[in-house]
Amino acid sequence: MWLLIGMLLVFLMQTGFAMLEVGSVDVKNTRNILLKNVLDASIGAIIWWLLGFGFAMGDAPSRFIGGSNFGLMAEDFEDGSGYAYGSWLFQWAFAATTATIVSGAVAERVTLTAYIVYSCCLIGFIYPVVVQMGWGGNGFFSPWLGSDDKKDYFMECGVVDFAGSGVVHMTGGVAAFVGAFFVGPRKSFVEGTINTPVYGPVFQTLGTLILWFGWYGFNGGSIWFGWYGFNGGSTLYIVGYGQLAAKVMVTTTISAATGALATLTIGSIFDTLSEGKTVVKLEYANNGVLAGLVGVTAGCAVVEPYGACIIGVGAALVYLSSSKLLKMIGVDDVVDAVPVHGFCGCYGVIMAALFGTKSNYAAAYGIYDGAEDTCAGLFYGGAGNGLGAAICFVLFVLVWTGGLCTLMFGSLKAMDLLRVTAEVEEEGMDSSEHGVTKKTNPL
Repeated sequence: MWLLIGMLLVFLMQTGFAMLEVGSVDVKNTRNILLKNVLDASIGAIIWWLLGFGFAMGDAPSRFIGGSNFGLMAEDFEDGSGYAYGSWLFQWAFAATTATIVSGAVAERVTLTAYIVYSCCLIGFIYPVVVQMGWGGNGFFSPWLGSDDKKDYFMECGVVDFAGSGVVHMTGGVAAFVGAFFVGPRKSFVEGTINTPVYGPVFQTLGTLILWFGWYGFNGGSIWFGWYGFNGGSTLYIVGYGQLAAKVMVTTTISAATGALATLTIGSIFDTLSEGKTVVKLEYANNGVLAGLVGVTAGCAVVEPYGACIIGVGAALVYLSSSKLLKMIGVDDVVDAVPVHGFCGCYGVIMAALFGTKSNYAAAYGIYDGAEDTCAGLFYGGAGNGLGAAICFVLFVLVWTGGLCTLMFGSLKAMDLLRVTAEVEEEGMDSSEHGVTKKTNPL
C-alpha cells in the first residue's frame, strides 16, 4: 500500500502543475494549457504501457536500455505480490511529471502537433533511458544492482539520486530549455507586455501548495521503490523502514521551507537595491518552495535536517541566478521550469554527493558492506567516489537529453511544425484550436 499511496500523491502533482501553469498564462490560452496537462497523463499512460516502462525498467544486458516488460506482458506482473504493477504505476506518475515540466516552459506558442511529438518521444524513449541508467536493476550509474561486489557499481558507488533530482527533474528541465530555445520567446515576452490574469496568483499559489503536498509521495514513496523494492521486497507494504520514511519527509519539508524563505529574502533584497524601494514578491516564495523541493529530492534520504536547510538556501541562489540568466539570454520560460527543475535538479544531485552522511547512506542504500566509507558525501568522510559519479551522471543527462531534444525540436522547427502562427498566438489558442468564440474568464 505504501507505494500505491505514494503514486496517488505523485499523480496529484499533475493538478498542482495544471494550477501553476493556468495561473501563469494569458486567459486566452487557459483551455489549451489545461488540455495539455490532461494529455500528459493520458498520452503518458499509453506510451509508458507500450514502450516506456520496458525501456526504463526491463532487463538491460547493455546497462543502457531495457528490453523486456513491454505492455505489462512479462510473467513478473503475475507473481502475486503486486510489485511489478505497483512499480509501473509509480514510475508512470514520474514520467508524466517529466513531460509536464516541458509543457509549462513552452506554453502559449507551441502547436498541438509538436506537443504530442515531444511528449511521446520524451516519455517513450528519452526519459526511460535516463531511468534505466540511474535507477535500473542493471543501469550503468544505478546503485540498485543488488550486487555485493563493489566493482559492479560505477565508481564503486553509482549515483545517489534517491527520488529523482537528476533522473526526473533535470531531464525535464533540460528538455524544457531546448524546447524554449527552439520555439523562441512569446511576442509579449519580447515586448514586455506579458499579461498574467487577475486570478493568476491564486492558481500559482494553489498549484505550489499542491505540489508540495504531492512531493511527500514523490520522495517518501521512493523508499519502497528504491531500497525495499530492489533488495528483496515482495509486498506493497513498507516494513521496518518507518524511521527512514519519516526522515525523508522531514528533510523534504525543511528544504522546501528554507527555499521559500531564502528566495523571498534574497530576491527581495536585490529587488529593493535595484528599484530603490522594498519589494516582496509572491512568486519568490512559490518558486523558492519548488526550488528547495527539487534540490533535496536526490539527497532526501541521506542528508541530515540541517543539511537539508543548507541545500534549501543554496537552491534559492541557484534558482534566482539561473532565472535571471535565462532572461538575459532571451529564453522565454513561462513558469521558470528550467531554473527550478533543470538547474536545481543538477544542483540537487551534486549536493547529495556532498552532504550525505555515512549512517544515512548505510540506512538508505547499504549496497555492500562498507559502501558508506566510499560513497558517503565528501563533507562527511566519503572518498569522493560519490561526487565523481554524480558529476558523470549529470553530464550524461545533459548530453543525452539535450542532444536528442535538439534533434527533435530542431526537426520540428525545420518542418514548420513547432510554433503556431503569429495570428494564432495573438488571438489565443483557445479560440483557434478549442472552439472558444470569445475570451472568457474561468472565475
